[in-house]
Amino acid sequence: MRPQLSPRRRILKQQRARELRSSATESERRLWSLLRRKQMAGLRFRRQQTIGPYIVDFYCSAARLVVELDGDQHGEDGRLGYDETRTRWLTAKGCRDLRFSNSDLLHGPQSVLDGIWRVIQGSGVPLPEPLCGSTLPQGEGGIGRSL
Repeated sequence: MRPQLSPRRRILKQQRARELRSSATESERRLWSLLRRKQMAGLRFRRQQTIGPYIVDFYCSAARLVVELDGDQHGEDGRLGYDETRTRWLTAKGCRDLRFSNSDLLHGPQSVLDGIWRVIQGSGVPLPEPLCGSTLPQGEGGIGRSL
């Protein structure tokens, strides 16, 4: 069950998500270019999506998949505790929380796409026929695309 947010807090969260979308990092822009417009198996991803008390980087509701790109600040002690609490909350709500570092994406975008694809395949979501120009990993029935 989702915690109820006050109308004011809900509006503030939506405004914050909008701000985060407009000030995306280079890594977020790159991953978004690979996931947007249903490029991965025809599944829709949203960016800076509010889920309960959190705002996640990318979310695919069909696969109940959260994808996070972490910068250097996520290795700090205070941030680790927050991330663990957040992951536990998302998991309790039936979501998979998949994390990659910005460096992972910038140096190996195909391995990030492969990781996302493996989780989607294991999610049990029905997949449409591969689309021309999709970002499905090589060897998985689609045409891979790199940055």
